[in-house]
Amino acid sequence: MADEDGEISWYDPDPRAILPLDRFHVSRTLSRTVRQGHFEVRVNNSFSAVIQQCARPGLDGDEIWINTEIMDSYIRLHQLGYAHSVETWIEGKLVGGLYGVAVNGLFAGESMFSVKRDASKIALVYLVQHLQRKGFLILDVQFMTDHLQRFGAVVISRAEYQEQLARAITLPVSF
Repeated sequence: MADEDGEISWYDPDPRAILPLDRFHVSRTLSRTVRQGHFEVRVNNSFSAVIQQCARPGLDGDEIWINTEIMDSYIRLHQLGYAHSVETWIEGKLVGGLYGVAVNGLFAGESMFSVKRDASKIALVYLVQHLQRKGFLILDVQFMTDHLQRFGAVVISRAEYQEQLARAITLPVSF
C-alpha cells in the first residue's frame, strides 16, 4: 500500500479478514438483482480501467492507497497472469468491478469500485462463484468492513491465516 508520502509499504494485518468461500452469504435482495440480469459480468476485459477506477477518491473520503507505481505493478502482474479483474457492465459501460491477485488456491482481493448501485456486489458474487468452481481455498479481503461482514467475512489471527495460506498455495488450481 502507498503511504501518505507515496512510500510503498508491506501490510500484513493481524487480525486479518477473509471471506470463507463455503460461508459466503448473499442477501435476498442482491440475489434478486443478480437474477434480473441487468448487469453483464466480464472477466479480465478491462483490468487497467478497473484499477484506475479503484484509485479514484471516493465520496466517503477514504484514503487513496493506489498510486501510479502500485497501479503499474498490478497491471504488470495482470500481464503475467496473476492479477485479475471481474467487471460489471451496463449497455457497454463499465459500472463496477474488483481486482486481485491469484496464487494457486489464494485470491487476494485488493480493491473494488461501483458507480452504479450493486455493481461491485455483483462482481463479488461472480468472483466467489468462480473461485468455488475452481477449488480455491481463501478469499483474502485483508481488512474487515461492514460491507464485507454482510457477505460473511470473518477475522482470523495472523497465525491462522498463515496456516490457511500454506494450504492454499499448494493447491493445483488456477484462476
